[in-house]
Amino acid sequence: MTPELLAHSTPLTDTTPEARLSLDPDLGRRGAVDGGWWPYSQDAAVELPGLIAALDRRLDRPVRRVGLPLGSWDDIPHRVAAPGRQVKVGWFRNMDPHVVTLICEAMEPVNLLVVPPGTESGTAAHALTLATRCAGATRPTDILTAAASSDAGSIARDDSRAVWEGEGGQIAGHQGSDPLREEAS
Repeated sequence: MTPELLAHSTPLTDTTPEARLSLDPDLGRRGAVDGGWWPYSQDAAVELPGLIAALDRRLDRPVRRVGLPLGSWDDIPHRVAAPGRQVKVGWFRNMDPHVVTLICEAMEPVNLLVVPPGTESGTAAHALTLATRCAGATRPTDILTAAASSDAGSIARDDSRAVWEGEGGQIAGHQGSDPLREEAS
């Protein structure tokens, strides 16, 4: 007897567009996101197969699960077909609306900034680049705002010191910095 999937599944086809994706080359886990993704639409059933295929290739390991913010996507399937497997898709009410999380085999989850589909191409390209360079407490919304403003080039990776953002503390002698502004030299 062959098992039957009861949930809606989206197949990967030859017409699936190439994902517009940027990844931090070392996936150093220094920021809120590990890269960016600029989907063509808000239809998860159409967009996820291309993203999953692109990450499978780029990371050389299969994506097993995807987490999406519930209010940000249309037609969220329960599963997405990928070569040799079905990828489970979950949706969450309290997730950042500009992030998608992918769980891959034998590695930490990959969090991607989602650049809204209707974003102007120059702004989207900036956001995809910034998403690979941000560190610390830079929020996805801050990246999108900076990419759309004249300060788009001012987000820089801050590897100098860690700040205890969750508890409001800081390392002795560390002068807090705004990752969206470069210090004047």
